[in-house]
Amino acid sequence: MSERMSNAPVYYALAQAHFNPVAAMAKYVEQIQDRLRRDGYPLFESQQFMQLVVPGADPAHPQGPQLQQAVSWLMTSSDRKAGFILSPSTITYHTTHYQTHNEFIPELLRGLAAVHEAVSLDHVSRLGLRYLDAVLPRAGETTEQYLVDGLHGIDFDAPRRHAMMECVFATDTRPLVLQGTLVVRVYRMTAPLGFPPDMLPSGLVIAPNFEIKTAREHGIIDTDHYVEGRMPVEMEKLNEQLLSLHGMIKSVFGATTTDHARSAWA
Repeated sequence: MSERMSNAPVYYALAQAHFNPVAAMAKYVEQIQDRLRRDGYPLFESQQFMQLVVPGADPAHPQGPQLQQAVSWLMTSSDRKAGFILSPSTITYHTTHYQTHNEFIPELLRGLAAVHEAVSLDHVSRLGLRYLDAVLPRAGETTEQYLVDGLHGIDFDAPRRHAMMECVFATDTRPLVLQGTLVVRVYRMTAPLGFPPDMLPSGLVIAPNFEIKTAREHGIIDTDHYVEGRMPVEMEKLNEQLLSLHGMIKSVFGATTTDHARSAWA
């Protein structure tokens, strides 16, 4: 995926950095938003949601999981093709109009730099890239022609409604963190093209060729590669780490899809 395919299957992608929590982030949002506004992301909105918080183990004061209200801020391009999601401990860059990693990765670092400039971060604790690829067979084709044999699922004499396969790998992800985690999930279904519940393109518009609202046979390749560890807030080193993550994603994309698929998307 290092070069742009003419019929690229990526319909949603995000890059995310976790950093030391900033409880007073709301105080700095105006400064961060102004920087990103001038960099091409003028639309701004906040969103509130409920999140599950699991307290630490304390035998003297046992507490169960609790729901707490949380807030995040969306800073989006005027065409709503890409944007940032900021929270007190994360910055996410996401797009529904992915081009190549050469344009994608620097935008996450642009957002992280804006946060660091405003709040003086101590460290980054997690870096990740995640891609959704749509496997949409052309007329007369099947999903099996696009996925390698090991991903075809169980062959059974009954209509298949849904199938999901998952593989998790430990990866070599130098330079900053020695080992990463690569999760590859392949979904197969007959339904409109959608999104996993934990990966919704808030504030963005879907590319027209992926607006499929009627049920049809298709597959989704969901690739998530991340590292966790204490990393310095140095953009050059973080860029190297992200390129390492992307390189492994490119390799597993080749191991997941067939020659036929790559020819159809080229």
